[in-house]
Amino acid sequence: MTSPGTLDDLLDRARAHARDGRRALLGITGGPGAGKTTLAVALTRLLRQEPPPGLAADWVAHVPMDGFHLADIELDRLGRRDRKGAPDTFDAAGYAALLRRLREDEEDTVYAPAFERDLEQPVAGSIPVPRAARLIITEGNYLLLDEGDWGRVRPWLDEVWYCDLDHAERRHRLITRHIRFGKPPDHAVSWVEEVDQRNADLIATTRPKADLIVPDAVIRSIEPGGGR
Repeated sequence: MTSPGTLDDLLDRARAHARDGRRALLGITGGPGAGKTTLAVALTRLLRQEPPPGLAADWVAHVPMDGFHLADIELDRLGRRDRKGAPDTFDAAGYAALLRRLREDEEDTVYAPAFERDLEQPVAGSIPVPRAARLIITEGNYLLLDEGDWGRVRPWLDEVWYCDLDHAERRHRLITRHIRFGKPPDHAVSWVEEVDQRNADLIATTRPKADLIVPDAVIRSIEPGGGR
């Protein structure tokens, strides 16, 4: 398990997966608000700008885990909506099945679901992954969890990187995000402390299983939205 010094180090490591032409899957994990999506978006954008020799911009695709959130109507039926984001509020088996399809690389296009933050709901068939994609970047909370169907995820990933953002900064980002997407400030704080932190504590136990630790300084060097 290693730690990179800069974002460029991560780009070099990601590009190395294209050397043999085989499709590779790179996972990015970490607690809620740790910068997983920000890092994945930055990597995808920068790797598309400078593809490896012989490849075009579509050589890399971004497929988030969050598209496998269970819909609110199902969470209500199960009585789990008050802890949305916990491991059992996702379709882990469906996510693992998608990773298997992507890794097997037998289809011209694979469609993946996205998660619409404004609606707080998954949206099926939103992300097309073309056959040309040689590197798939996927990110989410539970990539290294081995409980239940989550244990079926890690075998399909070539590497998993863990975002190790400072706790106070991660908490601040989470509260800000919850408020931005409609939660009243008091509710945002209580949700972070009572729901998100419980999930973060569980995810932290998977940190030793990561292939690479992305340190706080590298995550903070990336502007929200994926810029440098």
